[in-house]
Order: sequence, then structure tokens, then C-alpha cells
Amino acid sequence: MEPATSASTASISATRLVVMVGTPEVDRPAYQWLSEAVRSLVADGRLLHGTRLPSERSMVAALGLSRTTVTRAYAELRDRGYATARQGSGTIAVLPGGPAAGGAEPVPMGVPGSAPAGAIDWRSAAPPAVAGLTSAYARAGEHIGRFVSGMGYFPVGIPEIREAVAQRYTERGLATSPDQIIVTTGATEGTAAAAQVLLGRGSRVIAETPAYPNSLVTLRREVSRVVPVPITWDGSDVGAWESATVGSGARAAFLTPDFHNPTGALLDAERRDQLAALWRRHKLTGLVDETLAELVIDDLTMPAPMAAFATSAVTVGSVSKMLWGGLRVAWIRAPRNLIGPLTQARMSIGLGGPVMEQMVAADLIRRGVGSDNERRDSLRSRRRVVMDGIHEALPDWTTVAPPGGLWLWWRLPVPRSTALVRAAREEGLLMLPGSTFAVAESGLEHWVRTPFALPEADLTEAVVRLARAWARVT
Repeated sequence: MEPATSASTASISATRLVVMVGTPEVDRPAYQWLSEAVRSLVADGRLLHGTRLPSERSMVAALGLSRTTVTRAYAELRDRGYATARQGSGTIAVLPGGPAAGGAEPVPMGVPGSAPAGAIDWRSAAPPAVAGLTSAYARAGEHIGRFVSGMGYFPVGIPEIREAVAQRYTERGLATSPDQIIVTTGATEGTAAAAQVLLGRGSRVIAETPAYPNSLVTLRREVSRVVPVPITWDGSDVGAWESATVGSGARAAFLTPDFHNPTGALLDAERRDQLAALWRRHKLTGLVDETLAELVIDDLTMPAPMAAFATSAVTVGSVSKMLWGGLRVAWIRAPRNLIGPLTQARMSIGLGGPVMEQMVAADLIRRGVGSDNERRDSLRSRRRVVMDGIHEALPDWTTVAPPGGLWLWWRLPVPRSTALVRAAREEGLLMLPGSTFAVAESGLEHWVRTPFALPEADLTEAVVRLARAWARVT
């Protein structure tokens, strides 16, 4: 079975493409301007690989340029490898060499990683790169000379990214200075460094269940036991936290308050305040995962970051979901009294991240890329495709639309999650059973996660395969 791809049949109208390329530049020939504008759209991911470009005639009418200009621009795109002419299909936008295979978010340890030919991988919840990424790399390349005269080691991050991240926290309602930011290579590395400082071997930590599997793996390397607190679509209950905390002997609490993985729950300001008071009362230090905080979908006013309520909390953030997983830029935000120990822990893992990627991330964060309306509209549309498709095909499944994030958490009418995943693999659909997200050794057989980060055509096909798999199970 071949995977469905939106690129295989997608096309763009001349009217839309003219809006995207913008105003012609007067300082160079029109054909060069048009060719470069379209090439940039393809390279930045705003025109997907395989998209059919408008006919030359329609572009002439929409742009008001000569036929010779448009023909020459299309020819230059083909010469540079960014377009190809197909008999009967017109001119197709392509990436030179085609999209690179792989690159999905790593699945948890112990889960089979190989994908059958033609399978749709629904285990990963990582979106593609934001539009404008390659342009950000080009801008960073113009300024990399500032750094190459030195040795290139920045254990806590280059000043630009620390300043950009601190400013973003301040804008979100948590006053932060750059010296409270430690840059790491990915959120998992940041979580590992924070766990070294806050937990220590043999200690205990309280964490929500279900939870992101890779975070659980990281925590379990440091602690003797993870004490579970149940969480639902509405978020975890403060009373349940109180019950789990009393007598647990825990030193820290692990929390994902913003679009929790996998439930999608958003903890409101009132419960953040109540939970922070509970942490203070029981002398718990919060370890907060904020890697999804910028992925807002619905129109809402976001509460301030958790550390605005619990000032002793240590927060881990990342650009992987917001911008692109390949950037590998993340950070720890902490109170000043913990910066020294956290820096030492971070240096025990690595001596710093790539300078170029930090420059790119800082540039895009300052520009608000990744949390803009274009990204929000795309995620909203993809969420609707999955929700509507499953509601129609499997009406006895239930879920709640998350106000942000990248996934839906479904309750099955019967506890057959593991069997469903096995059947789905035979249908060419790779998924994770609910038990993968459980803090306990087993459980959550009533639940399954369906990300909505893939192209819409892939999501539509995934729902079809999911329905066939469920029919085989039931």
C-alpha cells in the first residue's frame, strides 16, 4: 500500500500564488524575481513538494507580466531543480532530490521502530517545519562570522537565544532575564539535567498519568518510583494531587500544564495557583514541561506560565514542536539559585549546542513564527479532519477537542487498545497503544492517541485504515 500524500494531487491557483510571491522587485529582471520568489516558497515549505503550479497563461493574466517572462521564470525553476514538467500535468514544484525520508519523532524505547513500506506513521506527533525556516538559515549565515573567530563553545547558549527566550517568557506573564535561561540540545536533555539536580538517585517524583513516554524514561533513570496522579481531558484534579502527595516522600512534581501529552488538557490559572500552593505546602519543586505552550489552536487567553505561580519551579521548553524538530534547540528556565547546579548538570551531558541552530531559533522566536495565525489555522483544519473522520466512521469513540497541541485522546468503547494497534499495523497504520503513556506497568487499554500533525490527505487515509483495523478487532 502506498501512503497518501497531499503533495500528489495538490495544486495552487494563480491568484493565490500571486499573493504569496508578493510585489515584483524593481532592481532585477522580472523573470529572476518570479523564479526566486517561487523557489523560496518551495524551500520554506509554503509550497509543498509535488504541488502543481498554475499554467503560464493564468500567471500571465494574474501578474500582468509577459508570457516570455513567466516562461523564462518557470524554465529557471526547472534548471535549478525546483520544478519539473510532466506531460499532461503542467509544471510541478519539487525539492531538489525530493524530501528526505525519516525524521519522525523517536518512538519510546521498546516500541518497534521499523515501518512497513507504504505505512502511515501515526506514532509521531511532530509537525513539519514552519514556513520561513530556510530564509532564517540564510539570515543566520550572514552573521555567523561573529562567532567563528572564537572557539564556538557556549555551554549555556549564545546570548541571542537566551535573550529571545527570556523576552518571550516576559511577554507571556513571567518576568525573566537571560541569565535564568540555559540552552540545551533538545527538551529531553533539559529534562535529564533538571532531574539530576531536583531528584537524585533513589528519590520519588509525582507525575500525571498518562504522560509523554520519553519523559517517563528520563525520570525513571533518576528515581526509584514515579507516583501517578490521574489526568483527564479537563486536566488533573488538585485533590488527586493532594492524595498522591501525602505520605509519598516525593521531592519533586512533574507537570505538563499546557496542552498535555496525550490528553491535550490545559490547566487554567485557578488550578495553577492551587497546585503551586500545594507544592509549597509539601515542599515539592515543580519540573514543568512547556514544550507545547506555544501551539495554541483555539481563540483563548492563555494563563501565565506555571513558574509565575510556583516561583521555585524549573521549566523546560523547546522549539521542536513550535518550529522544527531538526533545530534541536531547547532550554531550561529556572530561579537564579538553581542556575549554577543546573549548568553543571547540563555540562555533564554536553558542552553546548550548535551555534547556527541557536541563531535560527532566536530569529524565528523574535518574529513570532510558529505561534502565528497561519500555523494555527493549519492545525485547526487538521484537527477537524481527524475528529470529523473518526466521529463519522467510529461514532461510539469519544474525545474532547483540545484547545491546542497536536493530538486527540480517544476513549474506546471496549478496552482493546493493544489489539487495535496490532490490527492497525496490518492495515499499514503505525500507532501507540494507550499503555505506552501509562505511569504504571500496564493500563489505559480504553485509550488511544491520534496525532493530527500529518498532511490532511494522510490523516484522511489514516482514519480509513483505523476504521478497518477497529472492525477487525471488534
